[in-house]
Amino acid sequence: MGEENRTPLHPNKRILSLDVMRGISLLGIFLVNMISFHSPYLYYDPYHWWNSPSDYAHYAWIDVLVQASFYPLFAMLFGYSMSLQQERLKQNFFLLESKRLLVLMVAGILHIVFIWSGDILLNYSVCGFLLLLFMKGRGRTLIIFGSVLYLIPHLFLSILLIMTSIINPESTAFWSDMNGIQHSIQAYSTGSFWSITKQRLVDWYSVNGSTHFFSVLLSIFPMFLIGAGAGKLHLVESIEKHKKLNLTLLLMFMAAGIFLKLLPFFFGQNMAYQYVQDSLGGPLLSVAYALAVMIIVRNPYGQKYSKWIAQAGRMSLTNYLFQSLIGSLLFYHYGLALYGKMDLITGSWLAFTLYLIQLILSEMWLSKFQQGPLENVWKMLVYGRKTA
Repeated sequence: MGEENRTPLHPNKRILSLDVMRGISLLGIFLVNMISFHSPYLYYDPYHWWNSPSDYAHYAWIDVLVQASFYPLFAMLFGYSMSLQQERLKQNFFLLESKRLLVLMVAGILHIVFIWSGDILLNYSVCGFLLLLFMKGRGRTLIIFGSVLYLIPHLFLSILLIMTSIINPESTAFWSDMNGIQHSIQAYSTGSFWSITKQRLVDWYSVNGSTHFFSVLLSIFPMFLIGAGAGKLHLVESIEKHKKLNLTLLLMFMAAGIFLKLLPFFFGQNMAYQYVQDSLGGPLLSVAYALAVMIIVRNPYGQKYSKWIAQAGRMSLTNYLFQSLIGSLLFYHYGLALYGKMDLITGSWLAFTLYLIQLILSEMWLSKFQQGPLENVWKMLVYGRKTA
């Protein structure tokens, strides 16, 4: 069916599947981010840093099932939401969406400087502004363009890195930056607020600075395009029309994603196979998770038991920033100073516990208000009026 014949949802009706995906993504992102909250994750070889059998096994399941599989999903959801906003706002879309992205950009900068270096809001706002240039395109065009834009550089680099690792294994071997590790531990565990702030900026630049920023854009922006294209086609809302196809795609994407995510454990724990694992396996697993949510939520029991996760997803900005705030207060010196003192298993259980608390708080808040506190502030800054 052509895009022009698709019937959009009522503009004020929320889509449960999208909120559940956001809620699950919050947990996946938190599990990975928790490792950076309590240890110098940016600077060590993770396969050898966690050398106890229990921690290694624990890292393995996070690496395969979680790492690099939820930020692509979150990015696609952002693009999907932008297409719904375009449908709802019509002529006012570009002006109001620009204001919305500008507020998000400022929030991201404040997040980086004062709370945590692993911010995604700034990158999302930049990618959002780029996406505005393509929002007049058709859904299938955006999906195809986003897929090609993502696959060409990542497939090329994957092949190049694997060939390099075969010819010269040492060139793609993991190594730990001992100076980076030492500076991180010293700043976060014993430093002043100013020392911690400087280290945050160093950490942020190590991931996003110089040419790294373009690699970030090539990882996130195509997902925005794919999500926006899916939104224009209302693929989530039309899940019932293609039950067998979606189940088949779920199994295919899940099998391919897990196979690629397992490569470092079978062929060699080096940067080449980790790159393939994250850049190719991660997004495939993201799509599988999205399809699984859409199928489960269409079931009456799935709807019933997923509503709490959906409530957290409705407050994704508030919950995301809350996770960063709590993480910094628990581990940095101006808080409980637990940085470098927690093993991987304890950190993961802590993330699960805090996430459960977020589910409860989200349900309590949304029983009284229509949206989360920071979502409400965001909307006020964009529309210039109070909301319910």
